[in-house]
Amino acid sequence: MYEHNRQPLLPRRAFASRVGRSVAAFALLLSASLGAGTVGYHVLADLDWVDAVLNAAMILTGMGPVSPLHSPAAKLFAAGYALFSGIVFVAGVSLVMAPIVHRFLHRFHLGAADTERPRKDRG
Repeated sequence: MYEHNRQPLLPRRAFASRVGRSVAAFALLLSASLGAGTVGYHVLADLDWVDAVLNAAMILTGMGPVSPLHSPAAKLFAAGYALFSGIVFVAGVSLVMAPIVHRFLHRFHLGAADTERPRKDRG
């Protein structure tokens, strides 16, 4: 997926495109997660759509629920969705940071290879 360490550094435009694809993938993951949470809160907690979106968004961002939950099914869903949201956060940060960290390490490796000088054998 990424260039090998012996290949030259990716041009800035191609790098920006790579970061853009990562951000788009994160936005898709976030949208799907928000949609699943909204439907879950609407169906299991019997919240109207606006309150369901609010609760899903608050859980997804780590803020906590807004509306009280009365049924055991809604409470179990909220617990599972909170755990799922933590995983989505870690995965999203990884998606966005991977090309940036790769570029940094690739640049560092190329710089280290340029500064290495062959030693003369003292025989």
